[in-house]
Amino acid sequence: MQKKLLTNGNAFKRTDGRWCGVVWYMDESGERKRKSFSGTTKQEVNKKMTEYIAEFDKMIEASDESKKTLRDSMQNWLQVFKYPSVERTTYDRLECTAKNQIYTILGDKIVGNIKASDIKQLLNHWMSEDYAYTTVKKVYIILGEYFRYLTQQELIQKNPMQSAPMIKKANFMAAQGKENLPTNETVTIFTPEEIAKIKEEAAKQYATGKKLYKQAGAIFLMLNTGLRTGEVLGLLNSDIDLENRVLHVQRGVKQRNVRDGYEQVGPKTEMVVGKLKSASSKRDVPLNDTAIQAIKEMREEIYLGEDFPLIPDINGNFLKPERFRRRYYRLLDGAGVEHRGLHSLRHTFATNLVNGVKQPDGTIISLTPKQVADILGHSTSQITEMYYVKKDTTRLNGLTDAFSI
Repeated sequence: MQKKLLTNGNAFKRTDGRWCGVVWYMDESGERKRKSFSGTTKQEVNKKMTEYIAEFDKMIEASDESKKTLRDSMQNWLQVFKYPSVERTTYDRLECTAKNQIYTILGDKIVGNIKASDIKQLLNHWMSEDYAYTTVKKVYIILGEYFRYLTQQELIQKNPMQSAPMIKKANFMAAQGKENLPTNETVTIFTPEEIAKIKEEAAKQYATGKKLYKQAGAIFLMLNTGLRTGEVLGLLNSDIDLENRVLHVQRGVKQRNVRDGYEQVGPKTEMVVGKLKSASSKRDVPLNDTAIQAIKEMREEIYLGEDFPLIPDINGNFLKPERFRRRYYRLLDGAGVEHRGLHSLRHTFATNLVNGVKQPDGTIISLTPKQVADILGHSTSQITEMYYVKKDTTRLNGLTDAFSI
């Protein structure tokens, strides 16, 4: 609740001849309070009350969120309410969205003047710029949280988000001239032909016999275990049990912005080695022959000891995700394969396990979504089926032949 004046001050004379004055106001918790003044003359007391009221008004104006620019107000909200309650990498993403997709359009607008039409124009702008639906929805979610806070704290009277609903995904995609496919149809995977090209490229060597691509085995380890980028980079050699054909996922590597307090220090980033994405992420992952071979090849290339990373940098430390990603895209370029994010390796692994692999005798070996969820470290199989497995409808061919009506 905002502080506010309840009176303009009342001066009165005491029985001892001195003059007093009282200004009543309401504090942030809604309690009625007073400020007292005294002096030898009425004019002196009135002057003190006038100066106090002027200072009070300045303080109220300075703290009035509705009169600040959205950039200043939202940035303060992010720092005070989001920074202490979310992981640093999550905060980096929130701030990045605010700075790049919100402040650039609405940053200089006064908060109290922002209307539903301004919100809609912002969302429509990024839709017209061909941004992904998920990206625009993140903008909408941040704005929703921010304006809900302002309304709940009675810092603004009306929430503009109530009259600016997020456009439905089907309409959003239609406006961009795209088909609104089910989520599991938009999963990106590598085809067997593409994987064959990547393998062929990864095997190339210089005339000296040195491999053209450093630690390329990590790509095939991810393709055959479904590990996240941070998980594979966080592996120590001691986490791997080749005899029992299993690896123990116990930590992750993340890259986050360097900050001095809230403020980001230029474009600098730092490595963080620590907890995994969720409780279910800590798990044991089985190793197949290809995964084991990839590990052996990486160790032949560089092995510093059991307590060192499987994929170290030149100093023996954990390799930065950014550097690993550059190596990955360089390999795709060399193989002539279209760029897909590193997560596509995880999608490909999950899709193969659920859809199954055809055996020489014609049978198909597959795993249940629940089994795959356990391997991937998902809390539920629904996440696996919806976001990680590209449905193979060709497996349905012929299934209704015996059900002619």
